[in-house]
Amino acid sequence: MRELDKEIVVSTISRLCLEANTNLPLDVAKAINHAKDNEVSACGRDVLTQISRNIDIAREQHMPLCQDTGAAVFFVELGRDVHLNFDLEEAINEGVRDGYTQGYLRKSMVRDPLKRVNTNDNTPAIIYLKSVAGEKLKVTFAPKGGGTENMSTLKLLMPYAGEEAVKEFIIDTVKQAGPNPCPPVIVGVGIGGTFEKAAYLAKEALLRPFDIVHSDPYYANMEQELLERINALGIGPMGLGGRTTALRVLINVFPCHIASLPVAVNMQCHCARHLEHEI
Repeated sequence: MRELDKEIVVSTISRLCLEANTNLPLDVAKAINHAKDNEVSACGRDVLTQISRNIDIAREQHMPLCQDTGAAVFFVELGRDVHLNFDLEEAINEGVRDGYTQGYLRKSMVRDPLKRVNTNDNTPAIIYLKSVAGEKLKVTFAPKGGGTENMSTLKLLMPYAGEEAVKEFIIDTVKQAGPNPCPPVIVGVGIGGTFEKAAYLAKEALLRPFDIVHSDPYYANMEQELLERINALGIGPMGLGGRTTALRVLINVFPCHIASLPVAVNMQCHCARHLEHEI
């Protein structure tokens, strides 16, 4: 059994908030540069060049990649051999409070969704907790901007609808979103589970590194087909035309009820920030 110190958790969360908002993951940056080199639209290439430059400036000057530094979303894996003598949720929120204040990151959370009064410290965080084997605490931070979240959606299809209906729903979601989620986008897809599980799967899918192919060839092929069909829409970088509308389509699946076929799409802009750390 391992005893974990609260201050280590708080300082780790604070650092993740600062670093994730200023350093884009290398796989995402590489995909943007690759898209820039292969974009046929002159306007599209110019937009991608500016996005690439923004990534460099943010990293070099320790400045936020985007003014929307997002809701603080955490995926947490807690080892069953870890003993906590403190409230983990409280520690995470303390770390968010410290990181967002220290880094002068925009505070975007309102205390009540209808009364709209800002909490002024970007808490509370959105926390997904999973129990796993071992004596470590793994934390993945993924700040989620409002623009892309607003373009996300979910549909409960009838089970007989089949594969093509699932694909059409995903493609139509991107088409209807148009320029609003700041393309090129990453399209997270959750298929199966229940109403809320599908949404979770879609958001979790956005964390998969770009160089990791889906373990099931069936879904690996579907991801590639969807990417090609989405890029054929012509929306292009920032909606100004071109063939780089999406960088990746990433699918997560889960068993579901015989009467159900839930499908969720969680949109993410090119600023696909996330960072993990194991304590």
